[in-house]
Amino acid sequence: MKIITALLFLTTSFNAFAGEQNILEDPKVDLRVELLSIVFRLAESHEYSSKDFVQYVDHIEEHYDPHKNHPLINFIKKVRDEDSLGYDRIMNMAISISPPPNMQLLNLANQGTPEGWKKTTTKTFLKLLNEFYRDSNSEQFFTEQAAMYQKVAQRFRHSYDDLNLNWYQSFYGQQPKGAYRLVNAVGNGGHNYGPNVQLADGTTIIYGIIGAWTMDKSGLPIYEKKDYFSTILHEINHSFINHLVAGYAKDLSDNGRLLFNKLEPQMSRQAYTKWQTMFSEALVRAAVIKYLNDHDATTEEIERELAEQLDSGFVWTAELVNELERYSKNRKQFPTLESFMPEIVGFFRHTTMNIDKLVNTVADQKPRVVSVTPDINQSTDVDPDISRITFTFDRVMRGSYSFHFGKKGREAYPAIDQVSFADDRKSVTIEISLVPDKDYQLVLTGLGFKSLTGFGLVEHELNFKTTSSPSSSH
Repeated sequence: MKIITALLFLTTSFNAFAGEQNILEDPKVDLRVELLSIVFRLAESHEYSSKDFVQYVDHIEEHYDPHKNHPLINFIKKVRDEDSLGYDRIMNMAISISPPPNMQLLNLANQGTPEGWKKTTTKTFLKLLNEFYRDSNSEQFFTEQAAMYQKVAQRFRHSYDDLNLNWYQSFYGQQPKGAYRLVNAVGNGGHNYGPNVQLADGTTIIYGIIGAWTMDKSGLPIYEKKDYFSTILHEINHSFINHLVAGYAKDLSDNGRLLFNKLEPQMSRQAYTKWQTMFSEALVRAAVIKYLNDHDATTEEIERELAEQLDSGFVWTAELVNELERYSKNRKQFPTLESFMPEIVGFFRHTTMNIDKLVNTVADQKPRVVSVTPDINQSTDVDPDISRITFTFDRVMRGSYSFHFGKKGREAYPAIDQVSFADDRKSVTIEISLVPDKDYQLVLTGLGFKSLTGFGLVEHELNFKTTSSPSSSH
């Protein structure tokens, strides 16, 4: 899974193996994916509650809000936390069932259930899902959205024209026993997933489920390569890597736990809640850079991608890419990445010994706020007439920004009217509207505030309280 922040622009041009071998169908909206994202949205699962595609969300709310108390939605709310059902586990279910209106489990390998789902939960969920589909008249909703779905799929096609699927098979040393599917998950915002389903006949279908987080002036998704291509690379890699981490879990576990404990705050913010997920993500992200190296991406493109991964807490990425390069140069000794996994185990053992050094090296590259004007942090007597606050950084910034509310919640978040950077981009000024006698809290995050080299700001929290009346009225 990849949650979008900022992605690079690839200028590489080469033939798409997918078209030559016909193993990649045209992308499309999958009604199974849409239906499951909708019902988990109704159950208020935050990862399925994006409002990036405003027009579509408005249609969802108009059609489905009367069904928020359906037995299915209440069941989801009950088992979601009990069974840890969220994020990719929802998509695992989506690709493991037949299309509506009669949704049943496909003939899965080992007569199993979707990964992460209990048999009893699965049985009840599918029964209620079919009832919900009928009770909510979902067929009408999907019919009304069909033209939009088709337009979105057509727009998406150019975003992966240069995708070289042959690289995956060559690099990992394994051939697919099925096909690749790219799915436009139009309600998922910046959440993307790379699940696969293994059928009883030996077929494996590898999915890249790609959200929609950029819109044009008409309000429809627009898919620029600079925003989406590396996400596609990322999600397909998951289907080649996740099972390798699972297969070597015993050998990786000790160092996995130590590293995860060290990096848990950063990992948790990205919804990575266990070391296995962290290691799968680590290998996937390094493999994306290896792909760029193998396809003549520019130094700037590769450095930006590397900075994003280092900044996301994967502080060993440069060294792990070097390991993948070593694997590629020794394919007689290591015919598959699976045969190289003992080396990866050793790599993470060595990384654990050097983690403090790696963390500190990355921390030194992250920008910081060095002053706030006026200096009101932690003040309890701030004039509510103040209308401008300036934050100064220790280095030049890109010019993008991201503010968020803190632990005090949305009610403590000030009304920001305008944001502007100084010409040298070493400071940013916000124009705000304050009210008397109120606690305020504002957090500057590294999601948008980034240095020229791509490293996110060390999170900076501003807390203050206004007086009961403006100074001008005293």
